[in-house]
Amino acid sequence: MTQRYVVHLPVAAADLPAAQRLARVISRWLLVLPQTDPGEVTVSEEDNQHVRHRVFCDLRMPGGRRCLLRADHDGACSRRLSR
Repeated sequence: MTQRYVVHLPVAAADLPAAQRLARVISRWLLVLPQTDPGEVTVSEEDNQHVRHRVFCDLRMPGGRRCLLRADHDGACSRRLSR
């Protein structure tokens, strides 16, 4: 097993959709750092942290990179953001 550490960055949001939007924005900013893996970003309620909600699609695309669309998106995976 490799020595790997995960950074937990608590932020506050009013509800689940707002938390997911904020997590997507933060994750996309962090794409400039090679150590980040936005595909693994999840959000949870502060008092219920064992129940996590995925922010991005968890499928890997050809070449090993992850889809940039939100979790449970419709249609094919993409490296381009949909509007």
